[in-house]
Amino acid sequence: MTPNALLRPLAARDPDQPHRVSTTLELFFDLVSVIAIAAVTAGLHHAISDGHGVDALPAFVFLFLAIWWAWMNFTWFASAFDNDDAVYRILVMVVMGGALIFAGGAEQIFKTLDFGVGLLGWIVMRVGMIALWLRAAAGSPAHRATALRYAAGIGVAQVGWTVLYLTTDPGSTAFFIGGALCFLLEWAVPPLAESRAITPFHRHHIIERYGLLMIISLGEVVLAISIGFGALYGDAPAWDAAPVSVAGLVIVFALWWLYFCEHDHLPNRKLSTSLVWGYVHVVIFMGAAVLGAALAAAIDLATDHSKATPDAVALWMGAAIASVLAGLWVARDRLMPLPVWRQAALPVMAAVILMAGVAGLPAGVMAALMVATVVWRTWGPAPGHAH
Repeated sequence: MTPNALLRPLAARDPDQPHRVSTTLELFFDLVSVIAIAAVTAGLHHAISDGHGVDALPAFVFLFLAIWWAWMNFTWFASAFDNDDAVYRILVMVVMGGALIFAGGAEQIFKTLDFGVGLLGWIVMRVGMIALWLRAAAGSPAHRATALRYAAGIGVAQVGWTVLYLTTDPGSTAFFIGGALCFLLEWAVPPLAESRAITPFHRHHIIERYGLLMIISLGEVVLAISIGFGALYGDAPAWDAAPVSVAGLVIVFALWWLYFCEHDHLPNRKLSTSLVWGYVHVVIFMGAAVLGAALAAAIDLATDHSKATPDAVALWMGAAIASVLAGLWVARDRLMPLPVWRQAALPVMAAVILMAGVAGLPAGVMAALMVATVVWRTWGPAPGHAH
């Protein structure tokens, strides 16, 4: 260990540092998100196949928001404050440990909405995050007030979750109302804290971090496709799964193409722009995960392992794709200096694909519509960048 590597002031990082990339610790942290997202997506997949996906949707949304928010809290902090000393690493590992306690129970929480052990995981996470923010307050005088607001806000929000657990029955109306209020409290912390002084996050680093979580979310679609191709093996291959899997492959490639067709996803560091961009992405990530669940349900249907109807599965698939496209337009495309005809691509095709889902059209039709979306949105010279 080099001199002073155990404990150094946690000063703010340079938001214009060249060649800034994700650290191996950040990538390690992402593994927790992979496990948690896979667990809740699998739960939704089975619920859709059993014919009660709508009943399971509130639990899925509740858990996905919690997983995404844990990732958000660390990601934005690490973009602004990361000195990689031993204490920083240990505190991040504490946060990871808490997140993993929660992720380990994600499947059970999905079924019962009893998050008792998960609450313990969140408390462990909050201890780590509050300690990190207090270190930032001590090490970066220019951002002391902002860091202290974050530390206090996180603590108050955790008290809210604890009260929710102790005073409501899992899955009750009061539970969901209280949970919604707790999430609103959570989401109010960044704008209130950042209004004092914006933390020096690195714009391109944040863009990269979000791109990596998009890859993780698309991984749920890829997993479903692999299950479909796996049905072609064995003594009794289910060939009906092949066209669904091929369509899924086209759809996931198209989503990747559309998401990564622009380098500057986040055009500036304005607080309003950053908040909308950062928050609306949850619709994109969640839509990709729901698509993975819907595609897996479509494969179950093709292999006679589903109680769902083709129309119901098509609606799930169409709604999931539409939410990704609509979210991507709100978060990115409406801010891009695009020609009007390209600006309209994502919202128009989101509506078309949603209608295809309502009409019960098969995955192959949606794949063709996604190819059309890619051509419409990306054809022609690259646009300039907004400032």
